[in-house]
Order: sequence, then structure tokens, then C-alpha cells
Amino acid sequence: MPAGELRRALRGHGHPLSPLVQIGKLGLTDAVIKQVNQALDDHELIKVKVGGECPVDRHEVADRLDREAGVDLVQMVGRVILLYKRHPRTPRYEGKRAQAVKTPEKPAATKKIKARRAGGAAAKRSRRR
Repeated sequence: MPAGELRRALRGHGHPLSPLVQIGKLGLTDAVIKQVNQALDDHELIKVKVGGECPVDRHEVADRLDREAGVDLVQMVGRVILLYKRHPRTPRYEGKRAQAVKTPEKPAATKKIKARRAGGAAAKRSRRR
């Protein structure tokens, strides 16, 4: 399972996603596992929906998918499972690429408020405006 901070970020990224793989009345077959692995190679983060007619319990499905090489179970809410598999060359949610997305600039309003609190020349200029 990924570290706490990464799991939190992955849950946030996974929230708006729709399930890419659905497990139906045949259960978790080799073809479904192959489809899950292909989807993870393409997207890194996917949702899997376990249908109500699935003969296997949703916890067993999650455990089986989690045992695949490199696949991490991020979250399970109801019958929806969120899975993550780090891309070997260009990871989208880890490393430098993710760090660049995480650090947004502070808005100008926050800078003005801090200047006013400091009581410096910048505060006097902002009061004149």
C-alpha cells in the first residue's frame, strides 16, 4: 500500500474517475485481470466496479487484484475499488512531475494581507490604492 501522503493524493485524483473495468457474473477471470493490468499500464490510476451479480466477494476481488505485480489498492468504497500502478518511465502521480503540480503560487490577495500585517512600505502603498 502506498504511503499516507501519496494515498491521500491518489484518492483525490481518483474521485472524479469513472470505472474502467467492471466485474460481472463470471467473476474475476484471467481475461478481467489482463484487462485491469492493461488499463493500469495506460492510466496508472483506475476504478474497478464489482457488480452485484459477481459470485466472488468484493474483498476477495480487491485482495486478488492487490496481489498482482506492482498493483496497489488505494481505496475501496462500496463496490468500487481504486487501484494504482506506478508507470515505469513517466509516473504521473509520483516524482518530479507530481511535485511540479503540487506547488501552486500564492494568490496576490494573500501577499497584500501579509504586507498589511507587517506594517511596512508595501502596506502604505496598498492603502493608497
